[in-house]
Amino acid sequence: MTRWARGETEIAELVKTGRLQQVTGGQADGTALLDKARRVADSAAALVDSDPDSAYVLAYDAARHAGTALLTHQGLRPTSKGGHYALDLSLRAQFGTGFRAFSTLRRRRNELEYPSMPSDAATTAEAEAAVQDARAVIDSASQLLPGLAIW
Repeated sequence: MTRWARGETEIAELVKTGRLQQVTGGQADGTALLDKARRVADSAAALVDSDPDSAYVLAYDAARHAGTALLTHQGLRPTSKGGHYALDLSLRAQFGTGFRAFSTLRRRRNELEYPSMPSDAATTAEAEAAVQDARAVIDSASQLLPGLAIW
């Protein structure tokens, strides 16, 4: 199999600038991360009513694990230099609008983790929507993962 043509330029730049690094062997299997994403999404769903902020952050983490699973399966992983934003760029470059929810989750998670106002908190409805978005990202990743090759 060959590299994905869509997003190849962007991924090459992220590797060149050290925001992504290549991994090989057993490190290039995203299956366990995808399983973890499902468990984290279930944990998020359990907290929606009692702790919407934590539920939202966990929903984001679930989506992040699913996205990282895709990169891992391609023999790639974000570095500390690239972090969550490199993952966001990678998902959008390669897989398009189906991962737009990840960008929204990431930005809102940052607002919740680093609030500018002490009263900035997630609502129950917002947390529930985040869990649904995370599950959609996980479902998309589940469909894509088997067809991915090393980048």
